[in-house]
Amino acid sequence: MAVARTPRELADGADAVITCLPTSREVASLLDGPDGLLAAMARGAMLIDCTSGDPATSRATAARLAERGIDFVDAPVSGGPPLASAGKLTVMCGGSEPAVERARVIVAPFAGKVIRMGPVGTGHAMKAVNNALLAVNILTAAEGLVTLARAGLRPRDIVDVLNASSGRSFVTEALVPERVLTGTWPQLFRLALLEKDIGIAHDLAIEVGVPDTVLALTRERFRELRATLGEAADYLDPIRMAEEVAGVELRG
Repeated sequence: MAVARTPRELADGADAVITCLPTSREVASLLDGPDGLLAAMARGAMLIDCTSGDPATSRATAARLAERGIDFVDAPVSGGPPLASAGKLTVMCGGSEPAVERARVIVAPFAGKVIRMGPVGTGHAMKAVNNALLAVNILTAAEGLVTLARAGLRPRDIVDVLNASSGRSFVTEALVPERVLTGTWPQLFRLALLEKDIGIAHDLAIEVGVPDTVLALTRERFRELRATLGEAADYLDPIRMAEEVAGVELRG
């Protein structure tokens, strides 16, 4: 495996470059300068951005690349490290139909499902709203689980019933059994990044003129949690915090 020292060195001679960074700002910053991507990317090349980014910055980046005959596809992913290692991530793409079809082949090694959402920016819009809904589920699961545990119910029974009933979610079906009931609490995704994604979803709702009362409240709560728990906190740490406040442990 070769390691590039600069973005330019990475892009030199490449048909496609894939980026996956904390925000769209970092992606845009790779373009310029003597060692930037644009110093090496040739006409006909492609930039595939798997960052959980924001639609507006992606559209601006795509426009800059288009001036040089370079395609851009925003292609954020969902599934986390376990599905990434198994090559089963869901990739939500924004771009022209030909560009997405070309990107589909390139991302195939780590993708289980590739869906074109629409033009540039729609992949990032989809990912932001998806993650905002994940955040809502984390907060509500935390409150509901500790409430029932304080009422004397066994955590395993709570989760088993939820997952056979209408209150289930990915949080209760996968994350809680694998990470909370086992007490392992692996650090897999930073709460700070999830808070960023909720903000993108909130801004999108404002842009298109949709009231987003629940998402706005969720954003404010995650801002508070980020300030309280710190930049290194995991996205499931709100459940651990709820345990501590309620004086219960969701294990077993």
